Amino acid sequence: MSNLKEIREHINSVRDTRKITNAMYMISSNKLRKARKMLDDTEDYFHELRAMIDRIARNIPAGTEDVFLETHSDVPAKERRKGYLILTADKGLAGAYNHNVLKLALQHISEDNIRDNYKLYVVGEMGRHFFLNRKMAVDEAFRYTAQNPTMHRAREISSSVIEDYMSRRLDEVYLIYTVMEAAGVCEARFEKLLPLDLITDVVRKKSASGEFYEDFMMKPSPAAVLDNIVPNYVNGYIYGALVETFCSEQHSRMTAMESAGRNAEEMIARLGMEYNRRRQELITQEITEVMGGARALRRK
Repeated sequence: MSNLKEIREHINSVRDTRKITNAMYMISSNKLRKARKMLDDTEDYFHELRAMIDRIARNIPAGTEDVFLETHSDVPAKERRKGYLILTADKGLAGAYNHNVLKLALQHISEDNIRDNYKLYVVGEMGRHFFLNRKMAVDEAFRYTAQNPTMHRAREISSSVIEDYMSRRLDEVYLIYTVMEAAGVCEARFEKLLPLDLITDVVRKKSASGEFYEDFMMKPSPAAVLDNIVPNYVNGYIYGALVETFCSEQHSRMTAMESAGRNAEEMIARLGMEYNRRRQELITQEITEVMGGARALRRK
């Protein structure tokens, strides 16, 4: 059994840890409020942009050729060149947040690419170290983005991805990130980013039905309009994913720190009981020794 000094030092150590977890909880709480405001501020723009793309897709003339209208259906699924944009955090202490998104990414990469015909675009130091430790080449690592999502950084990411897609170095691009549901549950998601199903599905449906919805002029050409608006949409989508990921990270860290603080309280209570019990044992032992000495003196 530990002596009183060791127990007291253990209690003080746990109390110091509890102070750190409480401070990290408060920091994550403030960052979460900031991130939610950022997300709310961009939702209207994102929805309007999506509606505009849907309207453009409905009115694209038959026979229009553009890279954003290609579905690559003629390429076998196992031979398509795929890009994976994976959003993680720069640090841990967030429960299973990083583990869930990296596990989902690794699962799809191993299932989709028999010939390793893929490119990795990674946001966050946790993801970068994860793949490098597994000897998997990271083609683009975007530093200092996970902790400060901005439109500028989202534009840097989207321009790199779109450049590879428009140059036909990639046939498909997927986004793997984390969203926070209404109930406060964080869920890792795997979504196709390019080609845009929002466009290809509408064009395919219109071609099959032969319908024409409205008078809509696209200058200088439908392809030029697509080449302008689709990158803006992808940029907005990536920015929304960055902010969602940032929200999820802060919420996961708050939950982890709250759990750690609760465990610290329980440990302090348990160690306090152990300290008091040990102290009582020592007091009882001292009293017994004094009484034994007194009896020995009386007999003498």
